[in-house]
Amino acid sequence: MSEEILRKIYSVAQERKKADPESSYVAKLYSKGEDKVLEKVGEEAIEVILAVKTGDRGQIIYETADLWFHSILALALKDVTVDDVLNELSGRFGKTGIREKKD
Repeated sequence: MSEEILRKIYSVAQERKKADPESSYVAKLYSKGEDKVLEKVGEEAIEVILAVKTGDRGQIIYETADLWFHSILALALKDVTVDDVLNELSGRFGKTGIREKKD
């Protein structure tokens, strides 16, 4: 189910790229352009950081959901699929990351 909900959000995001901005939050955000979408991703990332710092589990979950949602909107903006990202994550298993991070 977890992967499926991400795909469902992505599908809706793709549909809303063509929708009337008065009909949905996502369509309105897209109508404001790429910079506004990216601003929302940054804003949500900061809110996750602040929630983690406070240690409020419920707030961490809530803000992370917002970050994932807006990140998916950014992916859809560039036609990068959820599966593209999941495949990248899957390909990282079995690698330490230490060598890659030295540079």
